[in-house]
Amino acid sequence: MSFSYEIGLIKDACPSAKIEGTTDKTCINGISSLKNAQEGDLSFLANLKYRPEVKDSEASVVLLPEDYAESSPKNNQLFIKTKNPSRALAKVCRLIYGQLFSNPPIGIDAQAFIHESAVIEDGVSIGPFCYIGKGVRIGKNTFIESHSHIGENVSIGEDCRLYPNVKLLANCQVGNGVLLNSGVVVGSEGYGFEQVGSSHEKIPHLGKVVIEDDVEIGANTCIDRARLEETRIGEGTKIDNLVQIGHNVRIGKGCLIVAQVGIAGSVVFEDGVVVGGQAGFAGHLKIGKGAKIAGQAGITKNVEAGAFLKGNPALPVQLAHKISVLQRKLPDLFKRIAQDADTI
Repeated sequence: MSFSYEIGLIKDACPSAKIEGTTDKTCINGISSLKNAQEGDLSFLANLKYRPEVKDSEASVVLLPEDYAESSPKNNQLFIKTKNPSRALAKVCRLIYGQLFSNPPIGIDAQAFIHESAVIEDGVSIGPFCYIGKGVRIGKNTFIESHSHIGENVSIGEDCRLYPNVKLLANCQVGNGVLLNSGVVVGSEGYGFEQVGSSHEKIPHLGKVVIEDDVEIGANTCIDRARLEETRIGEGTKIDNLVQIGHNVRIGKGCLIVAQVGIAGSVVFEDGVVVGGQAGFAGHLKIGKGAKIAGQAGITKNVEAGAFLKGNPALPVQLAHKISVLQRKLPDLFKRIAQDADTI
């Protein structure tokens, strides 16, 4: 990573921050952890367990919490104390992003296929080897990178970004400001079969997938189309890599779903649900508003709003912790029982 970014612009991104120390540097040339930072780097303290590393860091600029008081800046070092260092760093990274990752050129690459009936608005970029099918509509300022497939009658809103090799299959609807990372498949046929004797007869899926505004979907995540109506991903939801979302699932607004989660068909997430990695959901469940599901949890029943569950089968988190503690004591307990039995 090689760039140059003015320190004055970092200060501007943190207008209410307290500044301590001075540096003769006018720009940063890298971003690194406290331990690995060198002169000319920007670093930050977001996780409090790394507080001891601040005093030894060689970073020229350090983003710190407002209440940090353990050490003072070294010579030629600047402390920027702000309410939320992690958020401040995110702002700076967004500003630097354009230097490191330039946008593809506006326009349609000569090696892309565009059906004559497709409607493409101003400011759109379509990369090489993309396929844009019949009846597609693409909104203003959307970027579709190489080898992506946009199927028949798909609609994509404004200011979207589809990274290379995204597949949007027929009839899907994508809102504004949506980001789909490489390898995402939206609208694949749901997993549905009817047993006939000893064989399994396929059930056609005639529905679609609807993705609302400001959704982000991680690499190689798959979202199945509904059997008859729609699979829906709510506004502002963020989905990690390698997540499987089955047919007819409805995800509410502002949900967070971490990697390798599996959601069976017809599950409903209300708004604000948070799911840790590798959790699994049986079909036809309702997960209440604001519920938290720990990583690797197995959900087989409806979950109340605001619940925090852990384990497989999932239990309230405090009960799960108690059981975990008791399980570790079982070997000693059985040993004592055996000894008592020998003395009888």
